Amino acid sequence: MKVNISVAAAVLTGLLTLTAAAPSGRAQAIPVPADAMIQDNSFLLEEAYNQEAGVVQHISSLSRFWNSKDWIFTFTQEWSVPRFPRHQLSFTAAGVRAGSFTGSGAGFGDTAVNYRYQLLGSADARFAFAPRISVLLPSGKPRFGRGLGGTSVQAGLPFSFAVHPRLSTHVNLGITHTPHARNEFGDRASATAYNAAQSFVFNVHPRLNLMLETLWINFAEITAPGVTHRSNVVLISPGLRWSHNFADGLQIVPGVAMPVGVGPSRGERGLILYLSFEYRMWGNP
Repeated sequence: MKVNISVAAAVLTGLLTLTAAAPSGRAQAIPVPADAMIQDNSFLLEEAYNQEAGVVQHISSLSRFWNSKDWIFTFTQEWSVPRFPRHQLSFTAAGVRAGSFTGSGAGFGDTAVNYRYQLLGSADARFAFAPRISVLLPSGKPRFGRGLGGTSVQAGLPFSFAVHPRLSTHVNLGITHTPHARNEFGDRASATAYNAAQSFVFNVHPRLNLMLETLWINFAEITAPGVTHRSNVVLISPGLRWSHNFADGLQIVPGVAMPVGVGPSRGERGLILYLSFEYRMWGNP
């Protein structure tokens, strides 16, 4: 994938954000039906379903790309605001290894702090819309290809449609703006990235989903002080996820996907490993 890993990590961090620190306490023993439907985050985009009141989710994702030799690990934690379930806070922390930066090793990427509002619908509705605003903090080092080098603001528009009892589709539109981005040489410029994504999720069984995701990113890479060059990334990613539901209210969702580059990203191929833990911390189901 011919893309600066600092840009890829920041944009993927934004796409995978749905989290924040969970209140301390013990999970309540509220049973989850054995055939409870999976309504989780997709691997490369977000589904427009906020957490139910009192529910906390921990999400880990590891992405490996063979052509660029990039590694990206993200950890996300998300929860609804007490007494205001339509409001959701979250954060995503990232670990990055840039394959094009030989000998740089792995380290922290940029960190995203997010707020999302369930404007329309819910997990039980045929249509859901939950706009998000995020701040990406420059915790990654751009000289090692791990960050944008400046604070960014990101806006995301996730839509979810239940096309059929067994089929849903999800659409994301987003923009990330970094007023004072920096490259590995210390050059600074204003940089803006745009992203669009779409996925199909087919319910083979209430606890097994087949998935097909498509992701497009258009980003500005800094080539000199005040100068940027625009490039594109396009990935198509087939995958699957399944759930394990427990009587104490815990749901575990593992998943795996194999993204493939097309168009400007042709020749790239990768592997995504996904793991989610979701449980109720307080309140009634």
